[in-house]
Amino acid sequence: MTFQSAIDYLYSRLPVFQNQGTRAYKPGLSGITGLCQLLGNPHEQFKCIHVGGTNGKGSTSHMLASVLQAAGYRVGLYTSPHLKSFTERIRVNGDEVVKKFVAEFVSQYANYINSHKPSFFEVTVAMAFDYFAAQEIDIAVVEVGMGGRLDSTNIITPEVSIITNIGWDHMQYLGDSLSLIAHEKAGIIKPEVPLVVSEMPAPEVLGVFKSTTRQMSSELILAANEYVVLSCVSNGYSQTVELRKTQDSSEYSFTLGLAGTYQIDNLKGVLCVLDILKKLGYNIELTAIESGLAHVAATTGLKGRWQILSSKPVVIADTAHNLDGLKRTIEQFCAITANRLHFVLGFVADKDVQKILSLFPIDASYYFCQPSVHRAMAVGELALKAEEVGLVGKIFRNVNEALSSAIENASEHDAIYVGGSTFVVADLEQI
Repeated sequence: MTFQSAIDYLYSRLPVFQNQGTRAYKPGLSGITGLCQLLGNPHEQFKCIHVGGTNGKGSTSHMLASVLQAAGYRVGLYTSPHLKSFTERIRVNGDEVVKKFVAEFVSQYANYINSHKPSFFEVTVAMAFDYFAAQEIDIAVVEVGMGGRLDSTNIITPEVSIITNIGWDHMQYLGDSLSLIAHEKAGIIKPEVPLVVSEMPAPEVLGVFKSTTRQMSSELILAANEYVVLSCVSNGYSQTVELRKTQDSSEYSFTLGLAGTYQIDNLKGVLCVLDILKKLGYNIELTAIESGLAHVAATTGLKGRWQILSSKPVVIADTAHNLDGLKRTIEQFCAITANRLHFVLGFVADKDVQKILSLFPIDASYYFCQPSVHRAMAVGELALKAEEVGLVGKIFRNVNEALSSAIENASEHDAIYVGGSTFVVADLEQI
């Protein structure tokens, strides 16, 4: 197979969650376990870090990979979904997986795929592990796909696990309460493997983490108790964060090359993970942390996190796609000094869009669109739902037409937000 025929084969033969939602969801570890056994259990051939949570998994994974790479390690990075190309999911030292490897992997195991019918996600996880082993990496940063307990990535035994936060998302799969969602996320906790929690959790969530780590004889580290933010100054493109480490009162100043204010909690979690790795013998100098954090996007190829596309008018794209994530990004966007705010929005159909839309300001201009995935909410339906909460806007076929109209209608002193779904941002020609 060529790379393109291999990708076409995977998309046509296997259930793909980003397209099909529930019908593609295959909870459980039997599929990935069988596939990895066929490959010789490549995930047992390298060290790793496991990253779970509702929001911030991708940013946290990229920050960790960037710092470890700056420290001189050969680093694998697995994240999902991709924005533009399948190869974004699997990286080694920032470089995307070689297309020839993807084509040869799919060709070699096509018979197994045909007979056992694993999910698209199971195949991509196994492919990542196989590639990391072949590349002889030192350590991999592995992002959970969804949940944790039954996620395909959960066959690894990491050096440390990190859960960024617990919020309302994928309730139809993970449960309809924060404690049930936390239980699924806590499924990545392994015996005697430390767990870092980036954001101070709600009491019912903290109870789940305390209970699970106690059962597993694992240390629980709450990043909010380990690091205190003293100040944060943003220039729109990056932010300088000063923190105090509570254990010894030492103070640090980091330039973080990610401008979203929601990254502060992610940063505290990342620093706690790095502290644990240093205790385990990893050589991570302060200069590596400073460099890795300052150059996250350039080092790892991270896209779509408070990504500024232009300045006059300001155009910001962000992949936040659930209630908790969008609440933070909308608050930050609305705090921008601008004459008028414009929102280019699209969603997938299996989100509680009504609650999400209620977060947006009424006195703004709206441009509704439809992402190019099968799970997309029809743009006409979105416009009707928006009207029910007082948001009136125009309808467009896709995000690029919507953004063009927003830019045309905006003055250079206005601000434009593009998002609502990862797949809306992925459709942007400017990304």
